[in-house]
Amino acid sequence: MIPPAFEYTRPGSVDEAVRALAGAGEEGKVLAGGQSLLPLLRMRLAFPELVVDVGRVPELRGVREDGGALVIGAMTTHHEVVHDPLVRRHAGLLAEATATVADPAVRHRGTLGGSLAHADPAGDLPAVALALDAELVVAGPGGRRTVPARDFFVDYLQPALAPDELLVEVRIPKTDGWDFHYEKFHPVAQSWAVVGVAALVRREDGHITRARVGLTNMGSTPLRATAAEEALRGADGPEAVARAAQAAAEGTRPAQDLSASPEYRQHLARVLTRRAVLAATGWG
Repeated sequence: MIPPAFEYTRPGSVDEAVRALAGAGEEGKVLAGGQSLLPLLRMRLAFPELVVDVGRVPELRGVREDGGALVIGAMTTHHEVVHDPLVRRHAGLLAEATATVADPAVRHRGTLGGSLAHADPAGDLPAVALALDAELVVAGPGGRRTVPARDFFVDYLQPALAPDELLVEVRIPKTDGWDFHYEKFHPVAQSWAVVGVAALVRREDGHITRARVGLTNMGSTPLRATAAEEALRGADGPEAVARAAQAAAEGTRPAQDLSASPEYRQHLARVLTRRAVLAATGWG
């Protein structure tokens, strides 16, 4: 289909982009990699009066260290995230999960910031951001503010972004010394995950001392499986992990759709949590 008519601007800085969005009010949309917005435009599910293309804002790209954190520009592509040596060394879960996003063509165009700002609970990276305790830095007319990932995803396709705000970077605490794995079930290649699990565990003396588990597509936002995280503390082998994984679906409200029933998604959450933790620890 042919998209509806709209105005287009391509700013050269974050300040210019924020001013453009402020001028458009509720009728402006940000174009990053285009992997989410362009299909919505073609299907006439979005009707912006102004599209702000941030593809030529250099400060939105790249990966750098800042003490105990990595700072990743919102326009850094999935391909760049997967292959960046800093990400692979200090945030391996993000690199591993990003490598499963769609296909190579999408990963070369899609961006980390675009995926997070789209706030689709079926997307792989929002749950990963939760598991990593990421912080998202947002720029607006009043300056910049930092939003923890746990507060950024408000509802289905609804991030904690005002119409005149722009996601500029993602801060991820380094996870050196943590084991990790991203496990997801998707019936065909390149499709959305029916359920996904992002697992991080830290071990001492042969048992798990800390665990973080992010869930993809188990509610209207990405979720942390807090009951499973607590149950995993002290786990010292496959049987203990299997028992802890039974708590993975507690408090979730997955959707009913053509891919799965809520009950099946909850079953998958338990199974995939067990698999993810066993793969992370090497106990499987």
